[in-house]
Amino acid sequence: MRKITLGALLSAMILILGSLTLVGCGNSKQNDQQPVNQSETSTPAGADKEESLTVYSGAGLRVAMDDIGESFEQKYGIKVNYNYANCAQLLSQMELSQQGDAFVGGSLNDMEIATQKGFTSKYHEVVYHIPAIGVPKGNPAQITCLADMAKPGVKLVLGDEQSNAIGKKGAKIFAKNGLQEGIDKNVVARDATVNEIVTHLAMKQGDAGLIWEDNGIGAKDIEVISIPSEQNVIDKVPVCVLSFSEKTESAQKFVDYVISPEGKAILVKHGFKPIE
Repeated sequence: MRKITLGALLSAMILILGSLTLVGCGNSKQNDQQPVNQSETSTPAGADKEESLTVYSGAGLRVAMDDIGESFEQKYGIKVNYNYANCAQLLSQMELSQQGDAFVGGSLNDMEIATQKGFTSKYHEVVYHIPAIGVPKGNPAQITCLADMAKPGVKLVLGDEQSNAIGKKGAKIFAKNGLQEGIDKNVVARDATVNEIVTHLAMKQGDAGLIWEDNGIGAKDIEVISIPSEQNVIDKVPVCVLSFSEKTESAQKFVDYVISPEGKAILVKHGFKPIE
């Protein structure tokens, strides 16, 4: 048997230790490089992010509120992200999420519910919200007043009495004028938002409907018939900062802008009458 000398054994051990050292250096080199790669792809600390607000708004106010949002952003550099729906849906969303910064209601009843639920402790009345009769262009059914809407054979498209402001307001107007029975017989559709009512009328899928006066501004395919004040039930558009907002200063700035002369001027441009 061949004998292994002490010198040969020492040489072998040196070779093995050298190999382990090289492998260890290789891993160390890879670990040193990893943090460099991460820092190159990560967002630098302190990078600016665009400030924005989440505002809940009745769908029927969309055109005017979009205009206000753009003007507000130009003035303050704060983007407004709107959530449009009927106000019953908006109130449910707020209750579930407990998030958002401001609320623009389609009626005072919406804001009273928001106050009762603790979503706000203070709100401002901005403009009048005035119900009116909407008919397709040319008024084929020759609707001239509320009583005409209750005549046999007239096809009505109305708002949902449970979920949107114009639906609730319509029920009060028809009851006030003793027309509810005739109206109920003529309803062919109840829509979730006033915008849907306008669309159906424009497509001549109904002879008449109850909308807001401002919905007729700029509308090419419908006509608006005013309701005498003594027959009408006029409402108001309110606005507030939400109690769970995490951007209360900016949210208050938005509310202040809506109720300012500048904000009201935009609303007037879209057919609203300001509350002085």
